[in-house]
Amino acid sequence: MLQVVLLIAVGAAGFMFAVHEAQRSSRAEAIAQARATAVTLALDPMVLAAVQGPDPAGTLAAPVERLRQANDIAFLVVMSPTGTRYTHPDPREVGGTFLGTISGAQQGRTTAEDYTGTLGRSVRVVTPVFDDRGDVVALVSAGVPLTSIVDRVRTSALRLGTLTGGAVLLGLLGTSIAARRLHRQTYGLGPAGLARLHSYHDALLHSVRAGLVLVGNDRTVVLCNDDARRLLDTPDVRPGDAVSSLGLDAALGELMSSGRTCDGEVYATAFRTLVVTQVPAVTDGTMLGWVTTLRDRTDLVQLAGELDSLRAFTDSLHARAHEADNRLHTVVALIELGETEQAVAFATATLTQTQQLVDSVTTAVAEPPLAALLLGKAAQADERGVHLELMSATHIPATGLPAGDLVVIVGNIIDNAIDAASDAPAPRWVHVSGRCEDAELVLEVADSGAGLSPKTARLAFTRGWSTKSEPDQQDRPHGRGLGLALVEGAVRRLGGRIEVRHDPHTQFIVRLPLATAVVLQPPGPALLQPAAPTSALAPEPRDPA
Repeated sequence: MLQVVLLIAVGAAGFMFAVHEAQRSSRAEAIAQARATAVTLALDPMVLAAVQGPDPAGTLAAPVERLRQANDIAFLVVMSPTGTRYTHPDPREVGGTFLGTISGAQQGRTTAEDYTGTLGRSVRVVTPVFDDRGDVVALVSAGVPLTSIVDRVRTSALRLGTLTGGAVLLGLLGTSIAARRLHRQTYGLGPAGLARLHSYHDALLHSVRAGLVLVGNDRTVVLCNDDARRLLDTPDVRPGDAVSSLGLDAALGELMSSGRTCDGEVYATAFRTLVVTQVPAVTDGTMLGWVTTLRDRTDLVQLAGELDSLRAFTDSLHARAHEADNRLHTVVALIELGETEQAVAFATATLTQTQQLVDSVTTAVAEPPLAALLLGKAAQADERGVHLELMSATHIPATGLPAGDLVVIVGNIIDNAIDAASDAPAPRWVHVSGRCEDAELVLEVADSGAGLSPKTARLAFTRGWSTKSEPDQQDRPHGRGLGLALVEGAVRRLGGRIEVRHDPHTQFIVRLPLATAVVLQPPGPALLQPAAPTSALAPEPRDPA
């Protein structure tokens, strides 16, 4: 309705303006026509000769009338300088006095005015006729009745009115079509309904417990809810910001800029592990952009890593149980054969070896989860023919660092080291050490594997990169190519750094800053006593017996 009223108001205003312009234009045209006719006649030598002759009226009557009719002028009058008419369309008016202002013409100027004369109200022009000396010897006046101007304006107004009415009707038709289409596209909600729906939509997107980022085809942010800002650590992101300017992790930024469809891909950032789903936003076959959903799985992935370690530890315990059964049967058999002393020696050696393994780990590592991890990894390495050794100077106190992060860091690096060493020729070994120096916890893992080139070492921390084949991923719920990415995320989260050395074997060195309240104790004397035959986590080669 507002648009209809606006169309009518604009049409009416336009019509009135057009009529006014037509009236002004018609009057100016009439004055120009009268001026041209009067000036042309005043410059005619015939007129000058006639007014200076004995009978101006008789001489000028016929030619002036023909000129008036030819130019469609209401009247064309030649008069004396005092205003006595020599010619007039009505012969009865000849000899009478001209009705109008002639003072300007008497002074040699051409003037125009509206005046009511013998033929009614008209627009008239009066111009002088000069002789050879420049004196005014006669006056010429030409006029157009105002009724003629009004007729012209009326004709123009009728045409303008028709055009204006047609434009208004066309505008009303367009408005009706647009209103119907808008009503259909908005499902009849109307302005109030749309405003209410937008409020619900905005509240829903910001209250959902997942990060949502809407990206347009121009790769700029359309919407970013509160959880997405928190998960991406971008509190200042606003609609219209380019995705490339958000400072995201390289792999995640590339995904969100590409619009590629993905479902449940895992990305390790500096502080979190995110599960990302990305789908296109399509309406009526038109690609509007894409929607990226972010879910925080940091704790879940850490637990999955710990679960992998515990599972490996459990498997090794099962293997140890079978091994213990075999040794027990051996002891029983020796006793049955009467070899009592040999049975006691065999059982004592086995017990001493197992106790030394546990004592060396618990003495060197004060973090129970990390100690359990090392015991499990030792058993796992032993099963794969790799000798996992805890270096003699190792001392890891209770640092106050999150145990889950330590397990993820150490567990994944050792896993990679065992994988590399198991593919190498004998001897196969993995060396693990840890110490505190300069308010930092330093963890080192080296292996006898083929090693990584500097370029490969950089790629190893990229999500999805792995030296293993695709079938090897079946035993890992989060897939391969994520372990070192998780390590890098955990190290960055703790404010530490990772170094990779090649001299000649690959050595991973992790440095984690410690809180000032941590008291750094030197290694316990048990680790330095020569009585301990080795600090290896894996047992010595078995007695052939």
